[in-house]
Amino acid sequence: MTHTVLVTGVSRPIGARVASVLAADPDIDRVIGVDTVPPPSLSRDGGVPLGRTEFVHVDLRGPDIAKVIMAADIDIVVHMSLVSTPPRSGGRSLMKEHNVIGTMQLLAACQRSSTVRRVVVRSTTAVYGSSPRDPAVFTEDAEPAEPPGHGYAKDASEVEGYVRGFARRRCDVVVSTLRFANFMGPGVDSPLTRYFTQPVLPTVLGFDPRLQFVHEDDAVEALRRMALEDHPGTFNVAGDGALLLSQCARRAGLLPVPVPSPVFNFMGEFVRGAGVADYSSEQFRLMCHGRVVDTARLAAALGWRPKFSTAAAFDDFVRARDLAGGLPAAMMEMLFRSVTR
Repeated sequence: MTHTVLVTGVSRPIGARVASVLAADPDIDRVIGVDTVPPPSLSRDGGVPLGRTEFVHVDLRGPDIAKVIMAADIDIVVHMSLVSTPPRSGGRSLMKEHNVIGTMQLLAACQRSSTVRRVVVRSTTAVYGSSPRDPAVFTEDAEPAEPPGHGYAKDASEVEGYVRGFARRRCDVVVSTLRFANFMGPGVDSPLTRYFTQPVLPTVLGFDPRLQFVHEDDAVEALRRMALEDHPGTFNVAGDGALLLSQCARRAGLLPVPVPSPVFNFMGEFVRGAGVADYSSEQFRLMCHGRVVDTARLAAALGWRPKFSTAAAFDDFVRARDLAGGLPAAMMEMLFRSVTR
């Protein structure tokens, strides 16, 4: 049986890679990629080749997505269009419209469709929040001690709520929600990877959080498998293990500089205003309390585990960006000890 797949968010690297690997599958007849701007591979900027993916310019907030689904007889939808940082023009309000209103319109189109049989949604482990009252490890059924109240995490929580409502109304459609840990790898450009590309690493005094990552290759593979198989439910996706922030600093050859939390927040405002990085309040809480999730449900459903552990994913990111070449290892060790006593 052949399939026709719709992939949203193909102008960003992970979305483009998902569309590309699905387009290479002989069991898939067509892949239609949609986004508000063309993928870099279709411009002079290069980017991830989309193979035989057909690109359609669509703003999910409008009615055109329903026309695309109906005209192409889409039977699999992979929703990759959630954005984690506000755009330079439009800011937070436009980000929320894109994430929440866009998802509502997409689900409404899927609900009216007679051909859609499977919907896969990219979400984030940020929906669990970061709090001193968190469990050591979050399972998919755990409730956050402090539910996200703003930003990307709140958008993702709202999106998941609409996805659950859709699944109840269309019980004939297989709905899979993947909660990804922070993406890591050579091709990832995110607030967190930009944080780890600074010459010195500001940290919150008194905190050494546990962090968890998923390699971009494993993220693409998890999405590919979910798109082609029936696995209803919600699944955490992360590499095995965790790293302390201090361990990340050592591996990246960065000098950690512990600062009081008000100073960390002030620095965040400064670098955000300068366009260097995005220190959101979500990232501040993550840098204090961290977050680790359990992935047993994903392994049981797919019979598969990510190839890269959390440590291996971070090391691959460091190798690709050559972050450890700034200071000799002996000097880094001496400086690290001096600032962490």
